Amino acid sequence: MGLVRMRSNCVAILDIRSAEMTAVVGERGVNGTFIIKSKYSCAYDGYAEGELLDVENFISSVADVVKSTLSGGSGIKSFYVGVPGEFIKLVNADKAISFHSAKKITASDCKTLIELCAPASGEEWKTIRRGTLYFVLSDKRKVIDPVGAVSDSLQGKCCFYQCKDSFIGCVMAAFKRFKEIATVNLIPTCCAEAMYLVEPERRDECAVLFDFGYISSTYSVICGNGLLYSESFSVGIGHIAFYLMTELDIPFEVASTFLSTVNLNAKEKLTSYEECIYGGTTYKFSTAKLRDIIREGLDGVCETIEECRQSFSGRNIDGKPLLVTGEGIKVVRGTAEHLAGRLVKSVEVVSPRVPYYDKPHFSSFLSLLDMALEDAE
Repeated sequence: MGLVRMRSNCVAILDIRSAEMTAVVGERGVNGTFIIKSKYSCAYDGYAEGELLDVENFISSVADVVKSTLSGGSGIKSFYVGVPGEFIKLVNADKAISFHSAKKITASDCKTLIELCAPASGEEWKTIRRGTLYFVLSDKRKVIDPVGAVSDSLQGKCCFYQCKDSFIGCVMAAFKRFKEIATVNLIPTCCAEAMYLVEPERRDECAVLFDFGYISSTYSVICGNGLLYSESFSVGIGHIAFYLMTELDIPFEVASTFLSTVNLNAKEKLTSYEECIYGGTTYKFSTAKLRDIIREGLDGVCETIEECRQSFSGRNIDGKPLLVTGEGIKVVRGTAEHLAGRLVKSVEVVSPRVPYYDKPHFSSFLSLLDMALEDAE
């Protein structure tokens, strides 16, 4: 990528997905775009059920992409690391403070309220980010930013993102190898995606975002400037490839190839088939059979989404469209339509609104880049 000299308006981020991690150095461009200075990715063993599948593999993979980033230039002193939903615990709290008489609300009042809501950090979980979904004034008005408003009380719905301490330990073990990195900042990926991908008007009314990953996926209910609910589960597009592999007794690589050749919406003849040559062997199956197995796999994803919807009781979200992003949504053509049919709701694929990177699999790293730049600014 050539020599990258870190300027004050550049940030370095690490996006940790469930099968691949990517380190990016970037800055803001014009009209909401980004200038990507360097980008390095590597596959690794991933995580499931809230645990890294191979800790040593994870630490060495983080070290590899960070080393590649540092070798591309000088001046990188800090990194922003995205924490996957599997290692995040969401804590919501609702508090109110009263004043002797009506007064102009200050930023200090907001800070006091947030501190009142703060949960204790224990041995297993550490708070890495906090935010306020919305504030309520004494006249019952809900506002995102109350500073300057006149009220004799201030109520706030606050949101705290806690990270699993064992995950922080693994991240720090990797960064410890680089003396030039002075600070490592942790960002909850689910929060970054919610704030970047979903417009404020949609968030004010509540929105539902589903990040369809490779091994792990995350379902979040967004409200205002934070999350009301977030649940990660170890089901992704990789599991559907695995299901195809076991059902047809074929290599995983062949199953993955078939995923990208099948179109769930197509109306082929019953005699049509798909073919794949791998390792000198030809694998050939009827398109209808492949389609049926893939649909079964996606039905399992739908069941988990439905379980998440039922376990969230905070607001009525039944009429809300399901906003879907992540690397899993575009692998099999017709996935969004299948989810819509099974869930009986509108499904919209969301992705960054920037040229070249306007694909769902770029959502997490650009969301993290946007939040890191905002924090740095």
